[in-house]
Amino acid sequence: MSESMLSTVLVPINRAGWPFIAIFATFTLALFLVAEPLGWIGVVLTLWCTYFFRDPERITPTREGLIISPADGVVQLVGPAPPPPELEMGSKPLMRVCVFMNVFNVHVNRLPVDGTIARLAYRPGRFFNASLDKASEHNERQSILVEAKEGFQLAVVQIAGLVARRIICTLKEGQNVTAGERLGMIRFGSRVDVYLPEGVAPLVAVGQQSIAGETVLADVGAAKTKTRTAKRKAPSKDTPPVKNKAQTPVRSATAD
Repeated sequence: MSESMLSTVLVPINRAGWPFIAIFATFTLALFLVAEPLGWIGVVLTLWCTYFFRDPERITPTREGLIISPADGVVQLVGPAPPPPELEMGSKPLMRVCVFMNVFNVHVNRLPVDGTIARLAYRPGRFFNASLDKASEHNERQSILVEAKEGFQLAVVQIAGLVARRIICTLKEGQNVTAGERLGMIRFGSRVDVYLPEGVAPLVAVGQQSIAGETVLADVGAAKTKTRTAKRKAPSKDTPPVKNKAQTPVRSATAD
């Protein structure tokens, strides 16, 4: 087996998963004592549990202004929505990108930008299917406000789903962070929302696969450049309108 194939299969396991893997393995041994066929079912479940808690390394783009995906999965929703009120960002809708993680995706979440953790807010709630739009409002969630080093703010929200019952966030308020750094995980199916800065358009579309720490969701630098260009092209209020010059009538060659 080649080195690249081995690196795909043999990936590190997140330390939050080892207690669960131990429980699954112990349960599997008990099933073997009861009946061998049941034991093999336990082996499959233990392998799946190990696979679920995999924590592969990622290569994160480093250019300033990029907003990187915090989660593996599929882009479920893209559109304006008000940010969580507990982050005190106001009620004005911001462009939101929602990444849904099924039980086969990597569930380790990562930070989308370099900056400082300005606010953390946990809110208990329901456990609707995380692919539904109402999950962002009603489900249990952990909201994170990041003050990017470029000066803008954005929100990352971990949302528990129908199966997920445990949100893990390892961050602290005031902590300096880097893009691609691990921020925690959500166990067994869930969703992560990113609220982009005002005026920044997403670079992803609904249905697109996203990779945490690698996929670029938006480019703040491009949005600023576009704004400056638009301002330069806009006519000044003090510039008088250009009058059309009177056209000289063309005489016919056959005249006279």
